[in-house]
Amino acid sequence: MHLTHRWRAAHRLPVTVSAVLAVCATLAAAPGSVASPDPAAAGDVTIQAARVMENLGRGVVAVRSGSSQVLVSWRLLGLDPQGIGFNVYRSTGGGAYAKVNTAVLTGGTNYTDSTADLTRSNSYRVAAVVGGQEQAPSAAFTLTANHATEPVVRVPLRSGGPVKFVWVGDLDGDGEYDYLVDRQTSPQKLEAYSSAGDFLWDVDMGPNSQNQDNIEPGSSAIDVGHWDGVTVYDFDSDGRAEVALKIADGVRFGDGATWTHADDARQFMAILDGRTGALRNWSAVPTTYLSDGPMGARLGVAYLNGTTPSLVAYMKNRRDDGAFNLMMAAWKFTGSALRQEWTWLRGSQNTPDGHNSRALDVNGDGTDEVAEIGFVLNGDGTLRYSMGPQGIVHGDRFHIADMDPGRPGLEGYGVQQDNPSGLLEYYYDASTGSIIWKHNGGPADVGRGMAADVDSRFPGMEVWSFSGLYNAPSNQLTEPNTSLRPWPQLGLWWDGDLTTELLNDGKIEKWNPLNPASTGSLPRLVSTWNYGAVTAAQGGPTLVGDILGDWREEAVYTNASYNELIIFTTNQPTTTRLYTPAHNPAYRNAMTFKGYMQSHHVDYFLGAGMSAAPRPNIAYAGSAAAGAAEARGSANGSGG
Repeated sequence: MHLTHRWRAAHRLPVTVSAVLAVCATLAAAPGSVASPDPAAAGDVTIQAARVMENLGRGVVAVRSGSSQVLVSWRLLGLDPQGIGFNVYRSTGGGAYAKVNTAVLTGGTNYTDSTADLTRSNSYRVAAVVGGQEQAPSAAFTLTANHATEPVVRVPLRSGGPVKFVWVGDLDGDGEYDYLVDRQTSPQKLEAYSSAGDFLWDVDMGPNSQNQDNIEPGSSAIDVGHWDGVTVYDFDSDGRAEVALKIADGVRFGDGATWTHADDARQFMAILDGRTGALRNWSAVPTTYLSDGPMGARLGVAYLNGTTPSLVAYMKNRRDDGAFNLMMAAWKFTGSALRQEWTWLRGSQNTPDGHNSRALDVNGDGTDEVAEIGFVLNGDGTLRYSMGPQGIVHGDRFHIADMDPGRPGLEGYGVQQDNPSGLLEYYYDASTGSIIWKHNGGPADVGRGMAADVDSRFPGMEVWSFSGLYNAPSNQLTEPNTSLRPWPQLGLWWDGDLTTELLNDGKIEKWNPLNPASTGSLPRLVSTWNYGAVTAAQGGPTLVGDILGDWREEAVYTNASYNELIIFTTNQPTTTRLYTPAHNPAYRNAMTFKGYMQSHHVDYFLGAGMSAAPRPNIAYAGSAAAGAAEARGSANGSGG
């Protein structure tokens, strides 16, 4: 079988040739993997090329979890062989590294160290063990002397204005996530920082960012209302992330150059170098609706051809009659050019939109589609389906995930805003848009809707807005008491079991159904304000995602002075072993979108009673397999 590991530098995942030979048989039996068939017996088989994704390091993180304990956590990568083990090493006060575990660790990718001298600094790194052979160690994470007992990593920022959003990407190519931070000043700014908090560069969005109206913002305004206009990803798969940015006249880039254009309403998509903030390439936003002014934009990533990433944009502006023009478009950055792939215009089509976008493979063919709350576009920019004819209208939030592990494919759940039919929420087949069930109750603005597995008594995920907590596969009301059911805001994997915890207004909570009579409680796990965190706009964090440590998620806030990122990362051990969601295609795409912030979902069922997570069909950027995938993707173009 093909082995798509990249032989990495010491700070990532080094694997020797002999070690690879020792585990080839194990790889063939890994969950989701398939042994190479006999070519003579295979017949006419189409094999989807691997999706080129980030070449991540171990993301080692350590937090003081008790008076004498440290929880050390690290990534299991998407292509790690089954059975890979780890050793944990500690350096105290800058001394030599010594192994702290007695036997190779083959369970959850975390370790509780109870023997450290916490009055001194302690640095931790891990070394993979493959086929009985220890590999070179990861990069280290240092816990400072006399560190506070807190589930937090603190990253310094320069002084500046309020922060609404943070994005992550490997800007410098070291395998770890760096940070891009917005500043909600006038004019607005973007600032880039290394994973350690070293300032890299900034961008001034210029005079056309001073109009920060949430419906009709200025041509270079970012992060107002449900618009963002920014995203971060390794678009050319060279191992370093770029920044994609909607720009207009007066934007000053990280190298000091300024974009000029005589028409302030003209807009362009720009790709900036992640290391310097300098402009690398640009492409004009289509001028179809320019007479109605500049367009607000939501940006994100989709693998429209199944192998290499594209920049996708949802863009709107308002006509004089109060209605909105809607345009969606996609661009491909090759490293030397930014090429527009397609444009889709809504026109008079009955295609309801909302306040957040998603991109994932809804039909299981290996290529991504772009999803809105009431319609889906194929990878080539054609309309796959609309739920408008089924009575769906505008709504604030929707989710797509494997909500029913007993049913093939993915499912969707959405809520409605003042639907004239009285429709409040609906559950549907994500591939076809066919509605499976729906709940009515009179026209209402259902402003929140959530999907997660929060009740292990019922198979699959639960969904809820304000009408009670329902098991999605069965449409069974599991908690009718609206004073007890959890608030439908954000999910967060935190405590180490397979059900999802909840993040709402700075509180990490856990839904605990107490008995079959359906009474429940919401015990508080963390109050973020106890650690100096303040909520950003819309009462939430600036980012939720798996950016450090094992498969559990982080929630990123700032302090009240906006000169520090406060990253909440779990302090609870787990025996559950899962590869990082950042190497799951659906989840990593979701991390690139903002809008009204929503939970991210993997493309398999992750919850109580789950089957083994399938091995992702990916290759690491920069590997030989990635080069082959890129070549195939370029030849195939976009798919649907």
